[in-house]
Amino acid sequence: MKHMPTGIPSFDPVLNGGVPLGSVILLAGGPGGGNVEFAYSSVLSHARRQKAEQETHSERICNPKEIVYFTFTKLAPSIQREIELSFRAEEEIFDGTVRFIDLSKIYFDASVVPRDWYSKTDLVETLRSRRHEPESLIAEITEQLGTIEKGSLIVFDSLTDIATQAVTDTEWHQFISFLRGLQRVSKHWKTTYYLIMSDSILEPRRMAEIKDCCDASIRFEWEETGGRRRQRVMFIEKFRIVMPALEEQDLVKFAVKITTDGGFEVSNIRMVV
Repeated sequence: MKHMPTGIPSFDPVLNGGVPLGSVILLAGGPGGGNVEFAYSSVLSHARRQKAEQETHSERICNPKEIVYFTFTKLAPSIQREIELSFRAEEEIFDGTVRFIDLSKIYFDASVVPRDWYSKTDLVETLRSRRHEPESLIAEITEQLGTIEKGSLIVFDSLTDIATQAVTDTEWHQFISFLRGLQRVSKHWKTTYYLIMSDSILEPRRMAEIKDCCDASIRFEWEETGGRRRQRVMFIEKFRIVMPALEEQDLVKFAVKITTDGGFEVSNIRMVV
């Protein structure tokens, strides 16, 4: 079994080097829970490795061929800037290392947001360009995925943006079918997916359907520790292939911290089964 490192030094040893190749991983959490920082830290770590042209000397470990970051409502430069400022990243660390795919134009075209808030093109130019564009966000994602090299790391920021567009039963069925197809093809492409998600927006039944489509579901949340103090915890709800080994070691729940120098870190392993 080959693994792809998360790039988080304190977490990869727990996973025997990284996540199994071809995993679709749901990173679900509430505000400030740490799921976004987990993805940011992983992307930054791999970007630094690529920038330094570091090689991995293990047949079991496969670093991503490409690092691709999908954004549906945020500006790519804003995400880059946020990572740089949050984790003291080097200037231009993302140049030539991470490919950002901004689909916010398609997202907002289906909304009430004024065009000049998200696009510099006028209405005529937009309508002209649409003649060659897929009709939906999922269709465009599917087309873009076909351009990415196998064995890559792909981030969806965020899956919430896509899920909340599925209003009718038909749209929801198409969304779930897309996730099931993604989970299936990820094994052939040997590509790892991080799906960032806010876990308190959708009703429980729909969240359960999404989790069922993923190989792993990791939840990030705040936990009260007494004395009016609280800390972040990371709880692995499911992880195909990896879960039995984790449970044998009673490793399911982790206390974590987020620092400017270290990014997302597993600071203290807790044992709760």
